[in-house]
Amino acid sequence: MEANKKTSSISKSDSLEKMGEFWDKHDFTEFDSDAPDVKFEVTCAVPVEINLFTEIEKQAHQRGVSVETLVNLWLQQKIAENIPTGPKGKYTQRTAQRQVAEKK
Repeated sequence: MEANKKTSSISKSDSLEKMGEFWDKHDFTEFDSDAPDVKFEVTCAVPVEINLFTEIEKQAHQRGVSVETLVNLWLQQKIAENIPTGPKGKYTQRTAQRQVAEKK
């Protein structure tokens, strides 16, 4: 092996092909005892008509919040309005908002 060639810290492989073969046969969870826990946020993009987006920007600016905050608030409210009530009791908008907030 060449002096400048690096090896993978886990698979000890010196080529991408060998590393791929190693990970085809192993799962990261076999080696994660020393790996630090990582928190991350998943985001997604939803296309919005430009005129609608412009109006949302205006509304957000008037309220002093970001577009993302306003859209998330409106979506949470709409979902809470449409949660069906069950035989065990009334499912209120406040209950739905509390559950959404607890998930954050």
